[in-house]
Amino acid sequence: MIRSAVFLAVFAVYVLSVQSAIDVEIENKNVDRTIDLTSQLVKISYKITLEHKSKKPINNYLFIVQNEERERLAFISAKDSSKKDLKLTETASPKGVIFSMNLPSGSPNPVVYIDTVFTKSLLPYPTSIAQTDRQLVQYFGNVYVYSPFKTVTQKTTVHLSSRNVESYTQFKPAVQSDSTITYGPYDNVAAFSVEPLTVHFENFTPFMTVTNLERVIEVSHWGNIAVEETIDIVHSGAALKGAFSRYDYQKDSRSNQACVKSYKTLLPASATGVYYRDTNGNISTSAMRVLKDSVELDLRPRFPLFGGWKTHYTLGYNVPSFEYLFQTGENFLLKMRLVDHIFDDMIVDEVTTKIILPEGSTNIKLIAPYSVTRNLDTLHYTYLDTTGRPVISFSKKNVVENHIADFNLKYNFSRVMMLQEPLLVVGFLYIMFVLVIIWMRLDFSILKEKEHLHKE
Repeated sequence: MIRSAVFLAVFAVYVLSVQSAIDVEIENKNVDRTIDLTSQLVKISYKITLEHKSKKPINNYLFIVQNEERERLAFISAKDSSKKDLKLTETASPKGVIFSMNLPSGSPNPVVYIDTVFTKSLLPYPTSIAQTDRQLVQYFGNVYVYSPFKTVTQKTTVHLSSRNVESYTQFKPAVQSDSTITYGPYDNVAAFSVEPLTVHFENFTPFMTVTNLERVIEVSHWGNIAVEETIDIVHSGAALKGAFSRYDYQKDSRSNQACVKSYKTLLPASATGVYYRDTNGNISTSAMRVLKDSVELDLRPRFPLFGGWKTHYTLGYNVPSFEYLFQTGENFLLKMRLVDHIFDDMIVDEVTTKIILPEGSTNIKLIAPYSVTRNLDTLHYTYLDTTGRPVISFSKKNVVENHIADFNLKYNFSRVMMLQEPLLVVGFLYIMFVLVIIWMRLDFSILKEKEHLHKE
């Protein structure tokens, strides 16, 4: 009972502190929100013009995401009127997850630009369809902009991937024009206002989810970095109902089939020795094209991916180390992407990146572009290794294309260690030559003994 009372008291103080941090004098003078539903991702952007009733400068702004949407929030960023990034601080509260940002002083009506990306927010309905059926999805949201501040006026524009709309919430004023639905303007909306929004429409864009991605980067100080990715993909759209017909598939010429035939993966421009294989071996139906700033792979699985179908494959390539590995004396810096572009509007449930450093690397320090989960360090053994190569591993869940960024890995490595493997080879060959010489000088024949006996 005492523990419960203490917990409730602490929680009440916490709630009061969060509420006291909200300046009720701040208003959203104008909010222009855009909801992009043209892919499997839900991308929501805001342009918010602020105003203080007392005409005081606004130094801090709070943006809130409802608790039930937090797990689906993959990415969030904020910028000021000069498009400069604003640092976000996340805090939990009963009303939702609060993102706090400090604004540059000097503007009486500052403007804030906020971008959010949500995964798995488009739900297939019906959940299973026949091979030739259209794929319909539902989006559930809020007609109003959920905010801890009063909004003077707001407007929402919803962009769809198709003009085929089954139904949508007609909360006046609401107008549909082609593949766009406009809600508002709405005036004098109170803080934390909620009005359910539902849109049921056709979405034939690829619904693919990478359930697991393991990315292994092996660093060599002899001029090469080898990258290998093991990828599991599932079609996360409406499940295929009934048996698959190859005949119906080949005669169906629609461009909006509810299946995935191929997709494009982008690799670094310097990638060489590219290979792509699944459990049955190398896949020859892939095509590679070298572009100015990347290498484009057109990957085609052995079979089209319908709802619920999966594929598993390995993709590997080499890049020169001088483009990603920098050195000052015995100090080294590896700067590479945490994840690459797998396909457009990708969703990765979890990516695990492993960096295999040369044997003898010490003082290893990882600098990630965002929050990651650091796994236990291990050792990797290969040819001519003695103590093993350090393996740095870290993971990130709910990854989208906005997470394509560089990580920095600092470590120390003595150049004398580069002589270890050549010396081991030389020593091994030397011992082999010595053994051969000794073997050749030994006489194991019994011929002389026979001759001696014969003379006697």
